Amino acid sequence: MRNVVFVEGVRTPFGKAGDKGMYAGTRADDLVVNAIRELLRRHPELPPERVDEVAIAATTQIGDQGLTIGRTAALLAGLPKSVPGFAIDRMCAGAMTAVTTTASGIGFGAYDIAIAGGVEHMGRHPMGEGVDPNPRIVADKLVDPTALVMGQTAENLHDRFPDITKERTDAFAARSQERYAEAVKTGKIGPELVPVATRSKELGWGLATEDEPPRPGTTVEQLAKLKTPFRPHGRITAGNAAGLNDGATAAILADEDTARELGLPIGMRLVGYSFAGVEPEVMGIGPVPATEKLFKRTGLSIDDIGLFEINEAFAVQVLAFLDHFGIADDDPRVNQWGGAIACGHPLASSGVRLMTQLARQFAERPDVRYGLTTMCIGIGMGGTVIWENPAYNGSEGAK
Repeated sequence: MRNVVFVEGVRTPFGKAGDKGMYAGTRADDLVVNAIRELLRRHPELPPERVDEVAIAATTQIGDQGLTIGRTAALLAGLPKSVPGFAIDRMCAGAMTAVTTTASGIGFGAYDIAIAGGVEHMGRHPMGEGVDPNPRIVADKLVDPTALVMGQTAENLHDRFPDITKERTDAFAARSQERYAEAVKTGKIGPELVPVATRSKELGWGLATEDEPPRPGTTVEQLAKLKTPFRPHGRITAGNAAGLNDGATAAILADEDTARELGLPIGMRLVGYSFAGVEPEVMGIGPVPATEKLFKRTGLSIDDIGLFEINEAFAVQVLAFLDHFGIADDDPRVNQWGGAIACGHPLASSGVRLMTQLARQFAERPDVRYGLTTMCIGIGMGGTVIWENPAYNGSEGAK
């Protein structure tokens, strides 16, 4: 097996889904094409013909997110016609799976270099558009009916872990907004963003350069007043969950020797990955068994992890992970630049956002050897990837 490295990831600014969102008049495939083109622009040392595969994920593979989007996006981005591509669907972990799938090919020797990413235009294609779930899923009681509504699964998670109160989730959400705002202010978030030309019937042409969803200055007091749409007197609100968003991500993965041959930077080195299934009614707990499974495979433990990037689909899901591993709600190692509650969660694209941020954090933290990216996945799954910092200098500052 060969060493697999994450060279660099980029993303579009994330937008709010809907007619008033900044990408309302922008095609989904054009979003991911912008990301791929930016990767190629940033790395002229990479001959386009050396790309062996393009894997692009989308949860709703229909319309401008369909037609084997990995292949069509590669063609639209200007890659040679000799470069193949394919599409992936693992709901929220689509881009994560695009990375782990192509990384496996690189490790095995089938590829030297791949581009992996994801796109979701929830304004054009709401989650579940056009699907026809087999009625036996509910009729045969394979899952509870709430399993098909992500907000209800988050309420179920609150039921299962009553120590995770709404007050805790609101406090976590406010902190996510605060950390994100500080990261933007200090330039931590921004360099990975790809400007995207936008078009509006009312406003004409524009340029998206920053995330649209964040609500800087959000307070716990404001969050406490929001409605709970999934259950009367519930705990899930628009403030302690990620919104409905549009956006795309892309990353270059390579065999480490090939990266050094071409002069590509090495952002981080893949250690291992794992996916696990859980009860669909509490899909938010998925990162816990996925991570435990991966620790057993790698021989690492939670004490070895110096940085965490956990997708914030819902605050309750992050807190369930932290409680399981004995980590404080406000631990500075966790989502130190904020998360999806602030910047948004365009479903299948988010896995590469987590990885991109972790790679950028590694560059600033030579005292940290290992970092972890993890996320819950609809229909009852979790996915976790552990990465090694190539800048690690042997100190024990992480612990």
